[in-house]
Amino acid sequence: MRPSSLRSPWARAALAAVAAAGLAAGGLAGVAHAADGQGPLPVTITGPDKVDLALDGAEGEPGEPQIELGLTGPGEYDPDSDTDPEPIPNSGYKVTIDATALKGFAKVGLPQSCDVDGLVAVCEESSLYPGYILNPSWDVRLDLLDSAGAGDYGKIEVTGEGEGLEFNTHTVDVLVGGPELLKKKLPAEPEGFRAGDTYDAPLGFRNTGSMSADGVVLRFSGTRGLSFPDSYDNCSYAEENKDNLIRYRQVALCTFEGDFWPGLAYKLSEPLKVKTADFALGDIFSYGFDAVGAKEVGELRASADYRQGSGRTLTLEPVESGHVSDYSKYAEIDLPTQNTYDLDLTGARVAGEQGETVTVDVGLSNHGPAWIGSLRAGGEPLGFTVQIPEGASVVESPCRPLNGESSSEYRCFADTPFLEDDERSFPFKLRIDKVVEGAKGKIALPEFDNPWEGDPSNDTGWIVLNGTGDEETPGDTGGATGGSDSTGGSGTTGGSQTTGGTSTTGGSDTTGGTTGGTSTAGTTGTTTGGGTSGGQSPQGGEGGLLASTGSTALLVSAGAALALAAGGVLFVASRRRRTGGAA
Repeated sequence: MRPSSLRSPWARAALAAVAAAGLAAGGLAGVAHAADGQGPLPVTITGPDKVDLALDGAEGEPGEPQIELGLTGPGEYDPDSDTDPEPIPNSGYKVTIDATALKGFAKVGLPQSCDVDGLVAVCEESSLYPGYILNPSWDVRLDLLDSAGAGDYGKIEVTGEGEGLEFNTHTVDVLVGGPELLKKKLPAEPEGFRAGDTYDAPLGFRNTGSMSADGVVLRFSGTRGLSFPDSYDNCSYAEENKDNLIRYRQVALCTFEGDFWPGLAYKLSEPLKVKTADFALGDIFSYGFDAVGAKEVGELRASADYRQGSGRTLTLEPVESGHVSDYSKYAEIDLPTQNTYDLDLTGARVAGEQGETVTVDVGLSNHGPAWIGSLRAGGEPLGFTVQIPEGASVVESPCRPLNGESSSEYRCFADTPFLEDDERSFPFKLRIDKVVEGAKGKIALPEFDNPWEGDPSNDTGWIVLNGTGDEETPGDTGGATGGSDSTGGSGTTGGSQTTGGTSTTGGSDTTGGTTGGTSTAGTTGTTTGGGTSGGQSPQGGEGGLLASTGSTALLVSAGAALALAAGGVLFVASRRRRTGGAA
């Protein structure tokens, strides 16, 4: 039970994960064949590939499962869709969780919803959907027996069977007392640190496990406003999620050979330089070390879209361990915290006769210099209100009424990220029910002390119907004069426009409706990403500006786990729970 080489299981697990990821990616292709009667439907069993159990048994979340198993059915499921997908017809299936290899060193808490016999659980199901969200899942809890010792090792094997279905075999490697690498905490940004400055990150780790690590891997990443000016020949570099600015990361993967002993601490031979862009604000830098052999990671990295670094070699050197409070499971920092953006709301002046319909373009712009990433909130939209002038009613709007369909006030949302040169347009079609000379409607951002708003004076705009020109419109920096739309007269535009591609954006209000705005500064990434704990969102807090509150063997920054992006296979480390934190 204590093999001579205690590192090889992780190497084998890493390489096996590539095949598992390929199976998950290839599953969708199999659906077409199955539909034609040419083969069974592929179903992928998912879950962590490894679990480390500390000898002291100090679990971060006592009683909580370390293993979460799930199923990914053939086909795709859009979680943002308004309707649930149709279930996949089947005559029932069963999933078997076999943990007999852990006998002698671990107590296994198998799912009580299954038929449990000793260390084997048989889970019978019939529910099966495309994707993974609606499918069954099972949790497994592991606790060490008194007889457990460092180096005890075994596998949990998970299999499935069902008529017309084809399951992969998923294994979870379990090791007792393996290397446990805590990360050195990052110091706060220096006093006076501003956008455009470079942060010197002193990276390091401490092995608090019971075994040495035969080689380690460093993964560090930065969001859109961060970059890494230095290049090292034992690192390789890539970009992840280029089409999604919430999840976008510049990443590096560095390998270090040698033995890194338990109880000792190590640091990089020099601080890592993290350059901030002029538009950066609340961007996230994170890093982590993991005990995977450099050779195995090199094999995995060769199949990904990485470029090899050049220049000097980045090395690790031993240091005094310091206090245990200097290290933690997670290590990340928001950079910079000092910068400003300039949100600008604009309305329009329009005129028309009673019964006519006019179009008013409400505009929201960001004049920078900072972008609004909303990274911690996962892309939460910006909200503002629009008051409808007296004598007019809304025929068509991209926004939602605050108090029923007859409301005279609407709430609009603009998706984030909101780039430093972005403009959005929110066209309202208003019917003039009664001509009221100089009728005004205010457009406003929420009123609160926002330290990142560089110019609050233009946070207000106005809609003016049949004005005389003498109306006061404080805060409105734009707006055009025009007449009615296609019912007679020329159309109107409000606020300045810039050329470029247009894209439809929208955010959901609290009632579940969606709003539409047109971006005139090109496309922005707006899909969601999980926020992470810690740090401060650059958009303020509750009641503020926001509406509410193919890589290989990569370390997930917030969860300190190795991840394979193709298929989402995770290496979950000892006493760590999977999180949606920024990577």
